[in-house]
Amino acid sequence: MTETLETPAKRLGLLLADPRVIRAIELVWHEADLLDRKEYDTWQSLYAEDGHYVIPIDPETEDFANTLNMVYDDARMRQMRVTRMTEGYAIAAVDSARTVRTVSRFVVEQVADEKVVLRSSQVLVAYKRGHHDLWAAEVTHTIRLSETGDRIALKVVRLVDGEDAVPAAGFLL
Repeated sequence: MTETLETPAKRLGLLLADPRVIRAIELVWHEADLLDRKEYDTWQSLYAEDGHYVIPIDPETEDFANTLNMVYDDARMRQMRVTRMTEGYAIAAVDSARTVRTVSRFVVEQVADEKVVLRSSQVLVAYKRGHHDLWAAEVTHTIRLSETGDRIALKVVRLVDGEDAVPAAGFLL
């Protein structure tokens, strides 16, 4: 008798078919679309009130509160960032780049009735004044699932060049 072992690819396929995972992936794709369309106020509404948006410098850290980050935004800081990008004269908003994101290679880290944790790759192309910039990152989303609406509890953007000098961006990653 031959025992059939579940392959990693089969296990991943089963996880990606889980309705909770599908909901989480759809939220991540919706977030990318909102950011590309510069709908920052709507983007903010995707976050849980206690959610964080983080771009760490150290690619290995998990202790975001006690390490240096490029971005470590709670609800208040996200609101301030969006206000700077949408109101009045701000270097980050004036003549900001047009962006197109591709988010793919989803890996399910955790799935439960109330939470899904996904890792994905993101490639962002930004275009401004005849020049293209490429931003690549591994992104981890912790999605809080709820009957009243799924929300991002944590988004961590680990830029592939995050330990190097990274130019200022007039857009959100």
